[in-house]
Amino acid sequence: MEVLVIVLNKIDLLEDLMVEFKNNDIRGATIIDSMGMIRVLADEHPEDLPLFGSLKMMLNENRPFNKTIFTVLNSEKIPIAMDCVKKTVGDLNKNGVGIMFTIPVNITEGILK
Repeated sequence: MEVLVIVLNKIDLLEDLMVEFKNNDIRGATIIDSMGMIRVLADEHPEDLPLFGSLKMMLNENRPFNKTIFTVLNSEKIPIAMDCVKKTVGDLNKNGVGIMFTIPVNITEGILK
């Protein structure tokens, strides 16, 4: 088993992603509000960090948060879930889209297999 972690910057695509997961039998995900380091630094120290102040101006002021999604899946489902993410949000290698990675899970309780 693995946990798939997605940090989604395009939060308007969250519902579409959840529908895509459901349509591909990916069940169960936890979604939390999150904020990136640049946003925090830009908010807290704009006068000390002109670079971060410039970066803040590039960020969408109406969306200070992104969404972090994690789901624990059997390893064979990971490529399917990753394809759902790519299909919904596009190329994660483009700046500002988001990130995605997996972490091995050795022991679980309370997760139906």
